[in-house]
Amino acid sequence: MKILLRLLFFVVVVRLVVLIILGVRIKNKVRLPKSGPAIIVANHNSHLDTLVLMTLFPIWMLGKLRPVAAEGYFFKNRWLRWFSLHIVGIIPIKRQDFGVQVHPLAECSTALLRGEILIIYPEGSRGRPESLASLQSGIAHLAKRHPEIPIYPVFLHGLGKSLPKGEILLVPFFCDVFVGEEIFWTGHKKDFMELLSQQLKELAAQGNFPPWE
Repeated sequence: MKILLRLLFFVVVVRLVVLIILGVRIKNKVRLPKSGPAIIVANHNSHLDTLVLMTLFPIWMLGKLRPVAAEGYFFKNRWLRWFSLHIVGIIPIKRQDFGVQVHPLAECSTALLRGEILIIYPEGSRGRPESLASLQSGIAHLAKRHPEIPIYPVFLHGLGKSLPKGEILLVPFFCDVFVGEEIFWTGHKKDFMELLSQQLKELAAQGNFPPWE
C-alpha cells in the first residue's frame, strides 16, 4: 500500500505541479546517474527542490531515491513524519548526540551500500533564493567513507521564488536545473569541499541569470 501511495503521489501530484504548473528546463540531464549507488548534491532554497530532483529520474527508479533531511522539521507531528518517511522516502538526520555511538550518517552509508541514490543539500538549510551559502562538511565525511561512489553536483534556479522559505503559497515560476559532471573523493576534506563548491558555482554561472530583487 505504501509503495502504491508513493507512486500515485509522484505520478499524479508531483509531476503535475513540477512539469505543468512550474515547468522545468534541465541542462545536461544525460549526466544524471542511471543507477545507484550515487550521491546528488544540490543547493537548497525551497521544499520543492527535492520533488523537482526526484522527477528528473524515471519513475521505476523512485524506490532508489533517498533525500537526506534534518529530522526536526519533518518530524513535527506523526502525520508529517509518516508522509516524509514512507511517501517521500527521506533519510532523517538527527542532531549529533555525543552520548550515542551511532554516527549520524550511518543510515546514509547503509543506503549507499544498498545501491540507492542520495539527495543531499550541503548548505544545511534553505537559504536566500538563488544564493549559495557556505557548504557544511558532512558530505565530505560521507565521500571519504565511500570514495568509489560518484557525486553529481546540481544547481537549481527558480524554486526559491516559487516556494521560498516560510511561504505556503506556490507561485508559478520556471525552474532551471544544471547538472554537473561526476566528481569523487579527492583524499583531503579541504580539497574536496573546494572542488564541490567550485563545481556548484560554475553551474550557477551557466544560466547567466540577473540578480534577484
